[in-house]
Amino acid sequence: MSKTPTFFQSLVPIIFLMGLLSYNIFFQDGEWLGEYSNHLILLISGILALIFGLMNEIRLSKILAEVKENILSVLVPVIILIMVGALAGTWLISGIIPAMVYYGLQVLSPEIFLPASVVIAAIISIATGSSWTTSATVGIALVGIGSALGISSGMIAGAVISGAYFGDKMSPLSDTTNLAPAMAGTDLFTHIKYMTFTTVPSIVITLLFFTILSFNMEVTGSADIDNLLVSINSTFSISLTLFIVPGIVIVLILLKTKPLIALGSGVLLAAVFAFIFQGEVLDSLGDSRIETILTSIYTDTAIVTENTQLNDLFTAGGIMGMLWTILLIIAAMIFGGIMDGVGFLSKITSVLLKRAKSIFGLFASTVLSCLGLNAIASDQYLAIVIPGKMFKDAYKEKGLAPENLSRTLEDSGTVTSVLIPWNTCGAYQSGVLGVGVAEYFVFAIFNWISPIVTLFFAYFMIKIRRIEIPNNSLEDNNFNSDMIDDGLIKS
Repeated sequence: MSKTPTFFQSLVPIIFLMGLLSYNIFFQDGEWLGEYSNHLILLISGILALIFGLMNEIRLSKILAEVKENILSVLVPVIILIMVGALAGTWLISGIIPAMVYYGLQVLSPEIFLPASVVIAAIISIATGSSWTTSATVGIALVGIGSALGISSGMIAGAVISGAYFGDKMSPLSDTTNLAPAMAGTDLFTHIKYMTFTTVPSIVITLLFFTILSFNMEVTGSADIDNLLVSINSTFSISLTLFIVPGIVIVLILLKTKPLIALGSGVLLAAVFAFIFQGEVLDSLGDSRIETILTSIYTDTAIVTENTQLNDLFTAGGIMGMLWTILLIIAAMIFGGIMDGVGFLSKITSVLLKRAKSIFGLFASTVLSCLGLNAIASDQYLAIVIPGKMFKDAYKEKGLAPENLSRTLEDSGTVTSVLIPWNTCGAYQSGVLGVGVAEYFVFAIFNWISPIVTLFFAYFMIKIRRIEIPNNSLEDNNFNSDMIDDGLIKS
């Protein structure tokens, strides 16, 4: 008969995992075991958990079945990520992403520079699905332009990061936006739709803050973006017609078309638009236009402009560019599956849930777990995967729809990673933008206000969707008939 694991024993693999990740980040610059260090560390930690499980006489077949179930649960998100890689490549060579940058930069004005930076970063991040790419390209340009105006680099970085992470959260192309619903057990577009309830108020507060700040701030000089615009226009054929493709994809999403069909349509239409509008670009990249388009779908594509600032932005990795993320997700699923199969996650969850007797307590425990893992494990993926696995059944037992969990994972796991100096996201953003985390922390309004907003919604039971109402829910959580009638709670 199998033995029940102790709480300490259940924590050992997680402590081991965090220790190795910390060593890799602080002492080995993330390259301790090569490019796939974090993947291997997850697998090594999973093996340790497996050994403990076998010592507790847990059947190997039971553990492997849990691992299999975990991997199968992310099969659709992995396929979507593959499609996202193809989309990124075709949207680049078709001129769609360059057009978004071109028109976005023209919004700049010294009087509204900071809120405009939020909007521009958000647009680019939604288009690319990557806050990292946005900060490393347009973000660098905005910091340079804003600094010339005499604006604090911390303010600019905070505005860029706020917009970039808003776009990252709301873009169906983002890996974390695909990962969170996979962990919670809901679908991508339900997750995105449900996130708008907390994300829109957060970004509105952010824009109001930067607008008020701009009105009370003196700036000098002018935002010289002519060189950037000339470089984009001389490389690509830029027109508003290119926005037809993302427009169609958005319409398909709003019509609740399956993600693979919506994204696949975006890939095919972008390929057609590349033939029609970007013939010179295709010719400059290879002998055959068809071969160039296929290459952009599968592997690296780099379009060189006259401005080195833009060259990093006009680079896409195609499907192969998603390989690192896909393998990390699979490694995390293996680790999580083993932890679940040997009973460690349920043991940890049971201890944590003793303090989460109410629905608000459950939301608060999720938020604190995400924040803690961002600080300790130094990786936003783990801050989504581990709490997602830990609290999934608890939300179900409370009669809460899975999108409540997926939204909370993003509101507290994805966006706060950049606020931790030693987290991979914090280290990356501060390094790329040349602004320390301490300098932009206060001004990254969207990032630190998001978990506060999600807790506010949970406390006042606003837009908390239910799949059932347990018998004791009215007593424990102060539900009332008005909430049900208003559609705030669905049974």
